[in-house]
Amino acid sequence: MASAALGDELSCSICLNPHMELATLRCGHRFCWDCFATALDTQKGSGVFPCPGCREEYVECPVPEKKVKLSNTVEDSRSMEQENSEVFCTYCVHFRVAAIKTCLQCEISMCEKHLAAHNKTVEHVLMEPTSSFSSKKCSIHKKLLEYYCSEDAICLCVSCCLVGKHKGHEVDLLEEASEKKKERLRKVCVKVATMRGAIEEKVQSLQDHKRKAQETSDNKKKRVTVLFEDIRRQLEVQEQRALNEISRQEEKVSLAISELIQQLETQKDTLSRKIRHIEEMCNITDPITVLQEPGIEHQDMEEPKICELDDFLISLTLHRSLTDLITHIKSKNEFHVANVLLDEKTAHESLVLSADLKMASVSDPEEDPPDPEEDTLDLEERFYEYCQVLSIESFSSGRHYWEVEIGDNDVWDIGVCYPTIDRGPDGDIGRNNKSWCIDLSDNELAAVHNSDFESLNHESPLQKVGVYLDYEAGHLSFYQLSDPIRHLHTFTTTFTEPLHAAFHLDGNGWVKLLS
Repeated sequence: MASAALGDELSCSICLNPHMELATLRCGHRFCWDCFATALDTQKGSGVFPCPGCREEYVECPVPEKKVKLSNTVEDSRSMEQENSEVFCTYCVHFRVAAIKTCLQCEISMCEKHLAAHNKTVEHVLMEPTSSFSSKKCSIHKKLLEYYCSEDAICLCVSCCLVGKHKGHEVDLLEEASEKKKERLRKVCVKVATMRGAIEEKVQSLQDHKRKAQETSDNKKKRVTVLFEDIRRQLEVQEQRALNEISRQEEKVSLAISELIQQLETQKDTLSRKIRHIEEMCNITDPITVLQEPGIEHQDMEEPKICELDDFLISLTLHRSLTDLITHIKSKNEFHVANVLLDEKTAHESLVLSADLKMASVSDPEEDPPDPEEDTLDLEERFYEYCQVLSIESFSSGRHYWEVEIGDNDVWDIGVCYPTIDRGPDGDIGRNNKSWCIDLSDNELAAVHNSDFESLNHESPLQKVGVYLDYEAGHLSFYQLSDPIRHLHTFTTTFTEPLHAAFHLDGNGWVKLLS
């Protein structure tokens, strides 16, 4: 029987049976060639040729085309049906009875009744019912496959073991070989199941990590939003403070100018009266009267002092407003911006430190002879093998951040170290277990600890670096201060001593700590 999934696609529209040769008319109905020929014979002489399925009339005799693909599908369906059909007892010829076992030696299938009689006569190998015997027998000797050669991984008959090319090989009975393989497969299955369980745990862990990262990201976004809302409010407050100062000064200047204008108006009225009196005296003809009139004193008019807006006071107010705003923002941060200074007691003799202890550069020993005053420095603290210097400040707790600018140097190290680091050949920063750094050499950047190098990607040129230290968490992070800021590397460890900022220069370069 054809499978139900194929259904009408493989059946003739008249006899409803699947056929090897199906033809389709224009209307879409399909017929086997026998039914279609019979239908045409009954319509001869009528002048029209209706479709046997829908009665659509054709003026000329339709010539259907054989659907080769569809016919092949029928053939495949029948083959599949034959392969998957139930196996019946060979002895039950009058009616079909399902077989329960197949004898490979006799190549017969038997029902329960005939199997009982078969078992009483011979001892043959029985298996589940099948109609395919070729795969169970040797292709060379046509005998039953009973053994397995593990050396060549092939099933053998008894002749293969005795006279064939497998003679002398170690062989097992098929059942024993099958059980051995099953045992190996069970062990493999256990290992695979264990690996699958580990992968499932890792997947779950990654999913949890992803979820936590999303939650952390959401919380950070909320925090940044709240921070900038606060900054905007603070900016408005500081802006209003600066504008109020300008308005106050404007009012003060305006009032002072108004007073000056009033004083000048008074002086103007006084001078006008004097002018009229003088003009009256000049019109008197009697000289005695003119001479006896008291004299009029003339006073030079003082230049009025014009008040101006105090530009510095406005700038100072604005500066204090911004300083207060920055202080407020810093108080919201979770880390301390360190004011790192270089420790001249640790500086190699070839290093020159600036007066503010913010900058170190490599000097030429011939051009810059040693300062006699430096002979008083504690030589036990000074690096004498490498051009290195430490910071004065140490960090033994909390979160800290500082920035470093690098210039004119193709080889440098920036990092941190314990104060007990060796000052001689074993004290190269990053090449021991007491220091951590990022190292630039020949434009190749690497994270280095205990001489273990890990290559890092960076954008050239690398001019400014930010260093973030979380002592309790054991995190030391480096950032390239570009646009945008890029994370370079994070060391994760457990710090056991206070840490100092550490710097190593080579050549004629310099480093500068930014405030």
